[in-house]
Amino acid sequence: MLPVARKPIVQYVVEELAANGIDQVLFITGRNKTSIENHFDSDPELLRTLNSANKQELLEQLAFEDLKTHFFYTRQRFQRGLGDAVLCGENFAGEEPFVVALGDSILGLHANSQTVARMIKVFEDRRASAVIAVEEVPPEQTMHYGIVQPAEDGEGEAFRIVSLVEKPKPEEAPSNLAIAGRYVFSPLIFDMIRRVQPDHRGEIQLTDAIQLMCEEGKRVLALKLPPGERRYDIGNFASYFETFVEFALADPVHGPCLRAFLERILQKS
Repeated sequence: MLPVARKPIVQYVVEELAANGIDQVLFITGRNKTSIENHFDSDPELLRTLNSANKQELLEQLAFEDLKTHFFYTRQRFQRGLGDAVLCGENFAGEEPFVVALGDSILGLHANSQTVARMIKVFEDRRASAVIAVEEVPPEQTMHYGIVQPAEDGEGEAFRIVSLVEKPKPEEAPSNLAIAGRYVFSPLIFDMIRRVQPDHRGEIQLTDAIQLMCEEGKRVLALKLPPGERRYDIGNFASYFETFVEFALADPVHGPCLRAFLERILQKS
């Protein structure tokens, strides 16, 4: 629910998914996360108040209420890692393929991205068991991300991968291709998650389950983000601050004034 410019992060993620054809969204939440459910609930009184006050600018921020998206919620009762969180969605997904979108990552400036739709097409066309979005990162930053190892013939935008490594040191990283917080899975992933052993912190890692897929010869593919599109990672303060500023500068109404203000204070410093 942290704001980035005009909206909370989770709203960007939902709007991105809706723009990519996803019309059913399950939130995996935990304790003290009811603010997410409240945010996406309808609030007729607020709408009437804003309409009567002619607050058109604020009404535009509630445009997600017009999305043809159905929201569902379930809780991860214990913090047992990303793999366990995905497993919480098994009954929701059933026997159908599904998308996983991490709530601390926004794809594209203001979530203008069609990467998920491209991932779904690759998943269907190549009959994959999993498709993972990846982006190139500087080699010295591999220690902050899950990194994929392409197959020997891994070229082009979509390619097969043979393994994944969680946060490797730069000298040990198999590539500089970092997982970008978006996945398409077949229901097979649930069985893989159940077979994974917890790590030293007692957490079930999703990368371990995907690695098991690779080891058993399943078709696991990576899809690169297109040129000019990046993943905005909100997982730490530095990247959060940078993302907020970049999104705010791109605001068509307030961006120019903010840019002038930043230039003034930078000149003073």
